[in-house]
Amino acid sequence: MSIRQDRRYGETHEWYMVEDDVVTVGVTEQGQEMLGDVVYADLPDVGQGVSEGAPCATLESVKAASDVLCPVDGEVIEVNPALEDSPELINDDPLDEGWILRIRATGSPAAWMSPDEYEQMLEAAD
Repeated sequence: MSIRQDRRYGETHEWYMVEDDVVTVGVTEQGQEMLGDVVYADLPDVGQGVSEGAPCATLESVKAASDVLCPVDGEVIEVNPALEDSPELINDDPLDEGWILRIRATGSPAAWMSPDEYEQMLEAAD
């Protein structure tokens, strides 16, 4: 499993990456494995406001539906258009092509786990 050093990780297996004031959000490899085969991504509208700690998207899989929690207050500036026709990208490539949305942050992102802390959490769960 790949845990990238350029991201922060949430307890519910989301990741975020910051470039300037834009925050890209996705799910981790562990998160997509827990979901199973993703069949639908319910994404917010571009321009929609989002709040730190609140759901900002919902992923539906053959097992269940799961909310994606937002790491920052802000405005959705882009959703991954490929997920409309190919939600399975979240399973195939969750860390790159399967990103979910981008947010223009109006505050500081949540202090989610560092890559090392996330790895320790996963090891403790085994």
